[in-house]
Amino acid sequence: MDTLTPTHTAATAGSYRPALHYTAQDTWLNDPNGLIFHEGVYHLYYQNNPLGNVWGNMSWGHATSTDLLTWTEHPVAIACDENEDIFSGSIVYDRHNTSGFGTGSVAPLVAIYTSAFKPGSAHEGTQAQSLAYSLDGGYTWTKHKGNPVLNRGSAEFRDPKVFRYDGDAGSYWVMVAVEATDFQVVLYKSEDLKDWELLSTFGPANATGGVWECPDLFPLPVDGDPENLMWVLTVNINPGGPNNGSAGQYFIGHFDGTSFTSASTVTEGTQDPDRLAEYLWLDWGRDYYAAVSFSDAPDNRRLMIGWMNNWEYANHIPTTPWRSPMSLAREISLQTRNGKLCLVQQPAGDWAAVAGQEPFSLSGATIHEGVQVLAGAAGTVQRIDVSFTPGSAEEFGLVLRGDGAHGTRVGIRPDEGTLLTDRRESGRTDFHASFASIDTAPVPAKQGTYDLTIFVDRCSAEVFAQGGQVTMTELIFPAGSSTDLAVYAVGGTATLSSIQVTQLA
Repeated sequence: MDTLTPTHTAATAGSYRPALHYTAQDTWLNDPNGLIFHEGVYHLYYQNNPLGNVWGNMSWGHATSTDLLTWTEHPVAIACDENEDIFSGSIVYDRHNTSGFGTGSVAPLVAIYTSAFKPGSAHEGTQAQSLAYSLDGGYTWTKHKGNPVLNRGSAEFRDPKVFRYDGDAGSYWVMVAVEATDFQVVLYKSEDLKDWELLSTFGPANATGGVWECPDLFPLPVDGDPENLMWVLTVNINPGGPNNGSAGQYFIGHFDGTSFTSASTVTEGTQDPDRLAEYLWLDWGRDYYAAVSFSDAPDNRRLMIGWMNNWEYANHIPTTPWRSPMSLAREISLQTRNGKLCLVQQPAGDWAAVAGQEPFSLSGATIHEGVQVLAGAAGTVQRIDVSFTPGSAEEFGLVLRGDGAHGTRVGIRPDEGTLLTDRRESGRTDFHASFASIDTAPVPAKQGTYDLTIFVDRCSAEVFAQGGQVTMTELIFPAGSSTDLAVYAVGGTATLSSIQVTQLA
């Protein structure tokens, strides 16, 4: 291991565009919408401002992929107009044409989205649910003439996620949406996607430090057993995350076709601010929000994508002409860890197909006090698989995208059982007062070791700890010359049991 001191070189905004994560070419994006796998293609729709790179003019952008790693941008799918902005929602394949939008042998894709009605429109001041349909596989869309199809007269009723329920209670469409400022999930049923009947409500519960948004509800087998299913309800919250700002929480329980009952609720009603760490979080980082899952993913996989940004500083991140990336797609499962059920997340994709040169590897090395650069491990787009064994150090870990001692620290504090990401010296942090941060998450040791898989891209680090039991997603904006990878220890030593660094194309 060597110690280097490279020359500082300023990064350009263009150098931050990620290689592995989707960004719009030259506009703003936020929440993923309408995720669906259809006819061999993954469709990613998303909140988009087609006229600029800050929030506004909300419409649905559109991108497609066949491998979840390489994305093709398409023209705006569903555009705002003089009456409505197009807020978040979902898409279903109406294979039996229950909606009647299909023609002949062509079954429609149906988008269920929130109409945010503008001043002067017939429903001014309300948010209601509307439909659009596509007969060409999702590339062009027609708004339903009978919109909106569900209006509660509310200014905060939004983000419908719709799925087909087939169970003991029958077979019908279920909508999961939110009354955002009431911290409440509302569930409806429909036979035809047009007429909706209220089923039940859920909440408030657990984290209520900000509005509830972008819910999702789906079953997962417990520990891979298809005979033992539990339901997962995800609810995103802004602000009020475990490390401030935007975040996503989840509940594990049962759904009987009418009501969701949580078996993992810690706090009924308004949250206890001292118990945030006890709630179940999709991600502990500052930059994973509005996550929802794909409809009809192959092989019954549950795949999820989140918006990789935070409303505290989203409009200010130093990129141009684009602003905001999406996270990597993640495959999620429900597993028993340390005697409790939790979501386990793994990055989805054929990583061997994008691997570059022979990986850098090292094992059995002592990490001494201070920072030691790993010669031969530098890069800007990498997968890092690393295992640490604690020693006398109070903190140890990696310095990503560094220039010697400075960079983004991803570390472990073993006495606390804590994972941390410290981006105070990660590069550009001056664009917003809340960006420089030390973010933490509880991570138990596994047989005395800590295993991390980290995906580093040009403006981000996604950390999957202990096999995906805990994740932490963070934007970073390092200088173009900051490519070093280093290990560090504070207050003693630790052991780098093994590390493999794969450069990704």
